[in-house]
Amino acid sequence: MAEWRKSSFSANASSCVEIATGVGIRDSKATAEHVEVGAAAWSSFLGTVKRSG
Repeated sequence: MAEWRKSSFSANASSCVEIATGVGIRDSKATAEHVEVGAAAWSSFLGTVKRSG
């Protein structure tokens, strides 16, 4: 079973995006479904976020 995590910035919120390593991304309100994201795409996304922050 995947270990889903949400951002520390949304610790008390109920509308969050969650991630699970090797699995993908999901909406915390719709946990039955997720979007699969490969390692290369995830790394690229994180790099873009870090550069723009």
